[in-house]
Amino acid sequence: MTLRIHALFHTDYEDLSYIKQWAISQNHSMSYALPHNNDVLPTHDSFDWLIVMGGPMSIHDEEQYPWLTNEKRLIRQAIDAGKTVIGVCLGAQLIAHCLGATVQPANVKEVGWLPIRLTAEGQSHPLLQNLPKQAFTVFHWHGDGFDCPQGATAIATSEAWVNQGFIYQTPQHKALGTWVVGWQCHFEVTKESLVKMVTNGADYIQSGLRNYPETVQSPAEIITLGDKYIEENNARLAAMLNRIAASDNK
Repeated sequence: MTLRIHALFHTDYEDLSYIKQWAISQNHSMSYALPHNNDVLPTHDSFDWLIVMGGPMSIHDEEQYPWLTNEKRLIRQAIDAGKTVIGVCLGAQLIAHCLGATVQPANVKEVGWLPIRLTAEGQSHPLLQNLPKQAFTVFHWHGDGFDCPQGATAIATSEAWVNQGFIYQTPQHKALGTWVVGWQCHFEVTKESLVKMVTNGADYIQSGLRNYPETVQSPAEIITLGDKYIEENNARLAAMLNRIAASDNK
């Protein structure tokens, strides 16, 4: 089945990365909007999946970024319509917020290749059977964090921040075989997109190195470790996306 995938971007340098490669390989159609560039948002009936990507702003910055109001409305409409909605970093925070969870500064920054561990519920979840049962390394880039939304399953944790991911379904989602998934980390980074993030986020990294040296890595270390971890994380992401797509009853 061909899916209509719509993505929301919040910067000019952070896009779908490996998710785009996966979608092309599966012959799914893709469309995009950049709300920060005043792009017109789609209606929720124009897509099957909504993927909400990361960005440097906070979900609370509506005064500075008034487009956040309309984006939150679209995310809520997509969830209410039983769509598959997937969030990455800021995207996961926006989804958690739309589900009524608290999103706030985590009092720590995680930037770089750091370990997470699945919760017991995460280890047994059908969407995550290709993920390791032991701790594994993923790419982080965040200073805010979310509480697990009420009714959602907390799927991963790290030493620095307890909530690293969640999966949620309404009764409508269960009937449709669709899912709402949020990950704090970035399984999707490729070598090319990692360089863009590091280059454009240099000031953020330097600030993090001064204040959180145990959980923030230098640009050189991030790039070097990317060569070690990117391929396996892209493969893990592909397995998750395949499982989500296989359960979709549309």
